[in-house]
Amino acid sequence: MQGLIVKAISSFYYVSCGDTVYECKARGNFRKTGISPVVGDKVEITLDGKNYAIIEKVLDRKNLLQRPLISNIDKLIIVSAYSCPSPDTFLIDRLCALAEFYGIEPIIVFNKCDTGDFTDLKRLYTNVGYKTFVISAKDNIGTDLLKKEMENSICAFAGNSGVGKSSIINAIFRDLSLPTGEVSVKLGRGRHTTRHTELYKNDIGGYIADTPGFSSFDTAIPSYEFKLNLSDFFPEFGEYKNNCKFTSCTHTCEKGCGVVKALNDGKIEKTRHEAYVALFNELKDIKEWNLK
Repeated sequence: MQGLIVKAISSFYYVSCGDTVYECKARGNFRKTGISPVVGDKVEITLDGKNYAIIEKVLDRKNLLQRPLISNIDKLIIVSAYSCPSPDTFLIDRLCALAEFYGIEPIIVFNKCDTGDFTDLKRLYTNVGYKTFVISAKDNIGTDLLKKEMENSICAFAGNSGVGKSSIINAIFRDLSLPTGEVSVKLGRGRHTTRHTELYKNDIGGYIADTPGFSSFDTAIPSYEFKLNLSDFFPEFGEYKNNCKFTSCTHTCEKGCGVVKALNDGKIEKTRHEAYVALFNELKDIKEWNLK
């Protein structure tokens, strides 16, 4: 049978096959192949007793993240709030770039619209080309549109603690009842409420990933390839990169740079280019062997 790993605790894996979840162990020969099953993997299993099974094979992955350890994410829902904590555009841009690298669609969500005005931020990310939602999980404003966007997908939520990720999930999928944490006024961020990675089946043909690691989505650089192709992960740079005077252009400050000209002409958002430059400077001294 084929199924989906929805939870992993210690050496046990819980595989959803239709309406049944089987507690599984992995076949011992996985150690020889160097492939270990992770949450999100599509796998082949054989039954080894009532509701017990053995994972025989991990099927091809769409993507694989290391921290949190999870695979086959379709959409990364990047959540910010108006205050406590306030929006961090650099974190949003970094998460978007990493999602682009992994082949995950970034979805921008501004929660707690009852506490402030997100008009400028919505315009910014809509102009970039990202689907952007302004909602209030507390007052159930805009959540229907976000739920529609999540149909038939494996979705993960990312963003600082306290922005309301679990509250949004609970507002959209009331039967899940994920634990939520109050925001610390002193620290301006929420308490972590999730202790292990788990996929929760929803009522619209998909799954929700709830994991502590997605509070920061491990913003460490995943590979040398990310550095080499950084400008590709800022999609609004695309048409302007071809107008650069020099093929070695870094798109940071050079004369004759098509991206910089587009920035000066107001065709690229200033904060987006600032985020790109900050990432570029962080990555510029990394060599291929540093990440091995």
